[in-house]
Amino acid sequence: MTTGCLFIHGFGGAPYELEPLYHKIKESTEWKLKVPILPGHNENESLKGREYMEWVDKAEEDLKELTKECEAVYLIGYSMGGVIAAYLATKYKVEKLILLSTSAHYLDPAQLVEDLWKMAKDGIRGNLRENDLFQRYIRRMGSAPMSASLEFRKLVDELRPFFQEVKSPALIIQGGEDGLLPPKSARFIYDSIQSTDKTLHFLPQSKHMICHGPEQTDLLNLVCDFLEVDRTLSS
Repeated sequence: MTTGCLFIHGFGGAPYELEPLYHKIKESTEWKLKVPILPGHNENESLKGREYMEWVDKAEEDLKELTKECEAVYLIGYSMGGVIAAYLATKYKVEKLILLSTSAHYLDPAQLVEDLWKMAKDGIRGNLRENDLFQRYIRRMGSAPMSASLEFRKLVDELRPFFQEVKSPALIIQGGEDGLLPPKSARFIYDSIQSTDKTLHFLPQSKHMICHGPEQTDLLNLVCDFLEVDRTLSS
């Protein structure tokens, strides 16, 4: 069976938000993977003047391609990308849905910058590459215009009701130290999803940028188990 997997990044971010998970699946499977960059999120582009449906349409375009080429399709969404992924799962046949740090409620971009800055300073002495990653994220979030933040809020308002229409098996993961999303966000998603096959996990030491957090290995294991990825292939 041909399998495809679509990764959808968050507001103000880029595919690097999901990079550790993408590489784990890539090295462990022969699946067809797609990681689109949402409009305005390329480092050489501006978010100014963008409308939220442009982000949804881009993700949907890539999902359509996967559904044409693959018999089974999985969706993985991070933060705003999780909201988009849940919405798309109500329109297309999605075998499994993974929602990471998903914004069922508003997040505060300014607070995200502050949180990531603290994480970057903590990582200076440990992992320079990780610090560079956070610096890049901070620059991007700091330059996001108010109009784009308002479009993000519109997206959450318009697509939040669709959680109640999701019937795909779902894995929901949120950091216990996420300063942007309260625990009620993940619990709201879990309670809203109609699938009888759904699981909610809190990673107690992780913040919003969960794929790059201290419990990265636990996250990768949870996702691989849910997607039935043979991790021995990557060892």
